[in-house]
Amino acid sequence: MGTELDLRTRPEEERRRALVDAVTEADAGETVDVVAGDDVDVHLVRYQIERDRNLAWTYADPDAEPRRLTVTKEDPLDDGELGTVDVRDLKPQRRHQVLLAAFDELGSDEGFVLVNDHDPKPLYHELTSMHGDVVDWEYRSRGSDGWRIEIVKTGESDAADDDVVTRYDVREIPEAERHPTIHHRYGMIPEGGTMELIAPHEPQPLRGEFRQRYGDAFAWEVVEDEPGRCRVRITKGDGSDEADGSDEADGSNENDGSDEDDGIEVIEELDVRDLPPAQRHERIFETYAGLEVGTGFVLVNDHDPKPLYHQFTAEAGPEFRWDYRLTDPGEFRVLIGKSDAADAETTSAARPTDTADVTNGDGATDRSPTNGGSEAPF
Repeated sequence: MGTELDLRTRPEEERRRALVDAVTEADAGETVDVVAGDDVDVHLVRYQIERDRNLAWTYADPDAEPRRLTVTKEDPLDDGELGTVDVRDLKPQRRHQVLLAAFDELGSDEGFVLVNDHDPKPLYHELTSMHGDVVDWEYRSRGSDGWRIEIVKTGESDAADDDVVTRYDVREIPEAERHPTIHHRYGMIPEGGTMELIAPHEPQPLRGEFRQRYGDAFAWEVVEDEPGRCRVRITKGDGSDEADGSDEADGSNENDGSDEDDGIEVIEELDVRDLPPAQRHERIFETYAGLEVGTGFVLVNDHDPKPLYHQFTAEAGPEFRWDYRLTDPGEFRVLIGKSDAADAETTSAARPTDTADVTNGDGATDRSPTNGGSEAPF
């Protein structure tokens, strides 16, 4: 039986010290069962860097509080080897918080290997937008066992010391990926939080989409406007998560909720809300792969699965169909099906090419995401 450690009532610095002491006292292969008020991944990343020791940890639930996790002490890291951060058992909102905080605490030439269940390219755009040209991003592998990316901070960060939760320089993001990435990340920030966008000009079409989706529940402030550079701060107000379901700008639509759509017969309802995020995409794509032409299933999710839509349009054939049935806070229902390819409508969403030359083995041929990659934002 492993050591048990409750950190909930301890001050921040004492929590870090107690966690480090408990892991240090454990032998290789032994575990520490931790209960904490919030995620402790940053402390574990620092432990791997400072002690040259590999750790593995798994949370009991993607989002439930208090946070309960089991930390396993593994073998020492080899020379030049980086520790691993596997975020597949975290809810998407927590993934961003953990990874941004972990990168913030890195010193020059320090890093970690990120393990995720899909290409986390939006994180690359977010890190480079917030920290400047100090993000070394190298794909190590991808496949059914997860995507592995080596992330190293190569110098002192340019991160501004302000109250912005996140920042995106959209000039560096492929055009087809900009709006989906922004909307998805905006949905994760807390009420009162601010996202900053840097664009070549004020993005009025995006502002129109925000009005359509969130009504008056956001504040839009232009804080800098000069030729070739416009900075806009978007602050999330109460009710911003309540999208109205109008998605024409993204190439999808909502129907009247009937059980058939253009000949699509619904044969199953797939509710993924209780599944860990790492298992959702796999289950959805497995279900889609098993469909016969003319059939479909209704996906039930706890947030708008629009990034999944973009992944389907990039990878599936012309027979792919996607229709919203319900868009309520905490419950989204989408019909996903296969129609006769000859009769299928052509989607208006862009179909970017996949990330180029990523290896499936230990070699690394990609050093940064290519323009036009297909990804599912966190």
